[in-house]
Amino acid sequence: MRTRRLMWIVWPAFLVAGLLEMLVFALVDPQDLHWAGQALPLSSQGVYTLTFFAFWALAMVASGLTAVLAMTPTEVNHPEQMSDAP
Repeated sequence: MRTRRLMWIVWPAFLVAGLLEMLVFALVDPQDLHWAGQALPLSSQGVYTLTFFAFWALAMVASGLTAVLAMTPTEVNHPEQMSDAP
């Protein structure tokens, strides 16, 4: 069950990160980004990569919080009673 729950968190977060990446960089040129008044010392591909992982991490936090809130009291209080069988 834990593997399934992990995939409930990771896979939708991956899809959302990809969608956010496309939406953001359809409007923003990575070469125009600045941090503390300085141009970023990364290539466009580096900006795309770091941004994707940041979006993915944030979406996993949101999905994980949803999974925690969807747990039954038994799952929260006695996780050892839950099995990996479907």
